[in-house]
Amino acid sequence: MARVLTQLEILTELEPVAGQALDRHLSMAKDWHPHDYVPWEEGRNFPLLGGIDWEPEQSQLSDVAKAALVTNLLTEDNLPSYHREIAENFSRDGAWGTWVGRWTAEEARHSIVLRDYLVVTRGVDPVALENDRMVHMTNGFAAPVEARILDDTGFLHSVAYVSFQELATRISHRNTAQFCDDPVADRIMHRLALDENLHMIFYRTLCGAALDLVPDQAVQAIDLIIENFRMPGMGMPNFRRNGVLMAKHGVYDLRIHLEEVLQPVLRQWNLFERNDFGPLGEQARDRLVVFLENLEKVQIPRFEEQRDRALARERARV
Repeated sequence: MARVLTQLEILTELEPVAGQALDRHLSMAKDWHPHDYVPWEEGRNFPLLGGIDWEPEQSQLSDVAKAALVTNLLTEDNLPSYHREIAENFSRDGAWGTWVGRWTAEEARHSIVLRDYLVVTRGVDPVALENDRMVHMTNGFAAPVEARILDDTGFLHSVAYVSFQELATRISHRNTAQFCDDPVADRIMHRLALDENLHMIFYRTLCGAALDLVPDQAVQAIDLIIENFRMPGMGMPNFRRNGVLMAKHGVYDLRIHLEEVLQPVLRQWNLFERNDFGPLGEQARDRLVVFLENLEKVQIPRFEEQRDRALARERARV
């Protein structure tokens, strides 16, 4: 019979793995400073200090780049909510507490450098950006309701979610760089992508260890997260509009989500070849197989057909 453990028992048994993963992270993480990446000489005052207001023609960014950068920045801005979610589902003691603090400090750099870059270069309207930040942070972020009603193992849902989300964010940052047409922005986005990759490795390692420890509980959490996956920016102002624009131009779309996020992580966990699941775990894996097949054979082709038609209409208008 498969083991069933409480959240506290899972955290206690996995703490040595967390300690090793933390040590690995600290040995690989590179310190960097947001101010080094910002072209300060391009900056000028706004009206309060005798300068001029932002005007659209001041921006050198394409619509796709603006949508992606604003979405990435507002996502990073919601860090207090993410910290709360992880702190509540992990622990404030030992390796867990050290990781939560370190991860939060590293993530904070991302919003600092993105905002400084956009404001100094006048890449987007700073008033609209601040208004959207206020709305988004006031709304906050919470895990899907589905992840709160199953049992008390919120840790499993959190660690499964961030295993995929950190990789998705890394890829979104990397692909955003391609649309900025600016070597400064390119350097910033690749720097952020490196951070996100290390964060993903930590979480992926811990979720893999959880699969070994409590396979049935872990695979149920993984299935639930994948089937209900939403990026943390969901709910921000203009998220749908910006998300559609990003998907249409290949910053982040369903095929990327499947082939560059879901499938590589699931392969890393050897999820479809494991033989240690009980009946509940097998049922969860079967549901996941059906979901992924539908994503690959129905949802992605449908999206790509609609996208290609929309792009063809855009080209015809030019």
